[in-house]
Formats: sequence, C-alpha cells, structure tokens
Amino acid sequence: MNNEHHWINMCHAARRWSIAIVLLFAIQYSVQAQERLTLSEAINNAMANRKNIQAGKSDQVIRKLQTDALYRKYWPQVNVEYTYLYNPILQTSILPIGIFNPSYPADATKSIQFGTKWSQTAGLTLYQPLFDVSVNRQINEAKLQERITAASQAQTEYDLAYTVAQVYMDINLQDAKIRSAIADSSRTWISYQLLENKFEQKRLLKSELNKAKINHNNAIQQYRSAVSQLIEDKVYLLFLIGRNDIEHPDIIIDTAFLKNERLTNENVQPNVSNIPEIQQLQLKGDLTDVQKKTEKAKYLPTLGVKGFIGANQYANNFDPFAANSWFGLSYVGIDLKYPLLFGEDKHKKLQQLQLQSSQYYQQKDDKAAQYFKDGLIAKIRMEQVLYALKVQEENMALSSESIGIFQARVLEGQESSSNLNLEEADLQKLDADYQSNKKQYWLYYLDYLKASGKLEILWKQ
Repeated sequence: MNNEHHWINMCHAARRWSIAIVLLFAIQYSVQAQERLTLSEAINNAMANRKNIQAGKSDQVIRKLQTDALYRKYWPQVNVEYTYLYNPILQTSILPIGIFNPSYPADATKSIQFGTKWSQTAGLTLYQPLFDVSVNRQINEAKLQERITAASQAQTEYDLAYTVAQVYMDINLQDAKIRSAIADSSRTWISYQLLENKFEQKRLLKSELNKAKINHNNAIQQYRSAVSQLIEDKVYLLFLIGRNDIEHPDIIIDTAFLKNERLTNENVQPNVSNIPEIQQLQLKGDLTDVQKKTEKAKYLPTLGVKGFIGANQYANNFDPFAANSWFGLSYVGIDLKYPLLFGEDKHKKLQQLQLQSSQYYQQKDDKAAQYFKDGLIAKIRMEQVLYALKVQEENMALSSESIGIFQARVLEGQESSSNLNLEEADLQKLDADYQSNKKQYWLYYLDYLKASGKLEILWKQ
C-alpha cells in the first residue's frame, strides 16, 4: 500500500511537471496570438516580397520593351539633313569642246573647274523599308530572349519555393520534436523520481541514480534544442517571405498539409520538361538556331523606298542667305541593296553558332537525365524511409510500454534500475532516429517533386 502511495505521488508530480513545461512553451510563443500560415501562402508571399524576385520581374519587362522597340524598324525612317562645305580646291574636269564648237578641231578639249568655294544642303530624307528579313529575325531573337529571361526567373522562383518548403516542413518537425521531448521528459522524470526514492531508502547505488538523471537531462536538452531550432526556423521563414518583424516569429504553420495523404502517397508522374532550368537550356539552343538564320539574313537583299526633299546653295563667298543662290532638290526612288562582301567569314560564323546550339541541347539532355535520376533515387529513398518510420513507430510504442512495466517492476523490487535506465536511453535514441527519419522523408519528398518538375503543386493548389 505504501508503494502504491509513492507511485501515485510520483505520477501526480510528473503530470505537474509536464503541465509546467507546456505552460512555459505557451508563454514563450504566445500560441493564442500566433498567425497561422499555410505553405502556399508562405511561398506566394516569398515570391511577392523577395527583392531578387522583383528584380527578375523588372528584367522581364526590360526584355519586353526591347522587343517592342524592334518593331519600330518597320516604321518610316525620317532624318533632317544639313551640311555646309568649304571647297578649297575645286574639282576640274576635261570637256570635249570640239563636239560643241565646230571652230575647234573635233578632238579639242579644255579643262574646266566645277562648283563653288561654298555649298550647303538642307532637307528631309525618308526611307521606308519594304523587305528586310534581318529585322524579322531580330524580333524572333528578342522574343526568345524574353522567354529565356522568363525561364531564368521561373528557376529562381522554383529554387525559392523549394527553400521555403524545406524550412516550413522543418518547423513542423521541430513542433513534433518539442511534443516528443515533453512526453520524454515526463517519462524520464517519473523514472528519476522512482529511483531517487529508492536511493533515499538506501536501496540503490548512486551511479544508477546518476544514469537516471543523465537520461532526464538529455530529455530536457532535447526539448531546449528543439525550441531553439524552432525559433531559428521561424526567423528564417519570415526572412524568406519578406517580413520585417523577424525578431517576433509569432507564426504557426498549417500541419494539415503535412498530414495530407494525397500528397504523401500520390504517384507524381515525372515531367522534367516543366523544370525551368531544362526549358532555359532548350530556349538557348533555339536562340542559336534563330541566330544562324539571322546571320544568313545579313546576306539577303533589302528593299525600300527612299526620298529626299530640300535645297542646295552654291556660292563663292560665305553667305548662307545670299539671294538667288538656293536651288530646290527632291527625289523618290526604290532603294535595293544586295551585299556582296562583309569583310568576315560567314561559314565560320555559322559553324560557331551550330556548335553552340549543339552544346545547349546536349546540356539539356544531360540535365534532364540527371533530374530523372535524382527523382528516381528520391522516390526509392522516400519509400525506404517510410517503411522505416512505420517500424520505428511500432518499436517506440513497444519500448514505451516496456518502460511502464519496468517502472512498476522496479517499484515492486522485481527489476533492476540499470535495466530501466537502459530502456530509457534506448527509447531516447529511437525517438531521435525517428525524428531524423521524419525530416529525411520530407526532404526526399521535396527532392522528388523538384526533380519531377511538379514542385509547383506546393503553391498552386
């Protein structure tokens, strides 16, 4: 009867101690005032608030403006032209004067200077492109550059989402660690009190009591470590989502997502073509193909309408406004250009672009194979860890049951305290391995989604 009374008192003490820890945890984090944040909200907030994401969006706008500006090359090109020339030496030509004057021999010639010392021209020049393949190729290049920039931006967002999801899931695991540490501490406290009572009755060696105290201290340390890591993870999550109040990490996560069997057991079909990095390499290869066409277009003829309207002035003295010295001038005509020589090696330039194109496509194929391999390995590991978790859950339940039996038998003097201490230490190790595997499982799950091109289901549900 006395033993039963001691047992009841220790149970009450353990419950009081557990309640104290829970209250301490509640005071530290102000659970009632905490903001609930879903994973989808966390990722979308990070994408909306991170400065590097906003800078990337500005790059996309810049690329779009550059493409729009290229269409202006199809518009009429109008220039105001003005030149004022001084001719210190006038041009001299030989004229066959015998043809115009019969008094001179038929082959008679005379040197005559043409022009004046001063001349100026003013007017408007208009050119309207009609056919220029190179402009169209430049526009196609610019559009591909837009898509490459968009793919680069998407890859940055993809990586950010992966990081946010990692931290988000780790917060959930730290919460679970804290709950486990509280339960573990309560159990080790009961064992410690039980052995302390036996020690006071001179029925136990001090070394065995020390082992019980060590087990309890380890449980307390696990609790403190989990609390510290939880705070660190919350601060990091607030930083990732662009919050300014990171010194007050008053948020809680939506654990319903991590318990969603549809996500954890869903057979996600890999589609590496959805991965922005793969898309970017494909687009870079396509860009070099278009650049080859652009290079060839440089050697094609261009056609346009060219016109000029203005006036010329010729004078022997510097007098821009001399009367009767200005003469009107205008013309309209077809302007056809067919390039013959460029001063460069066309063949080697095209060969260079062909090699670059092959490089990008080869990199794309290699990267796609790597992602497929990573996804397959992550899935194998995920299934392996999931099985291990089920085994560990069963073992922990059995170990907890055994500890309860050991505690009762130690109280009755039917079991040694050293065995109880060993069971406590083994359960602590089991719990540590279990928590580690839970974290590893979710990391493998994220790796699987990332390598399968399906990571967007985390924030586009």
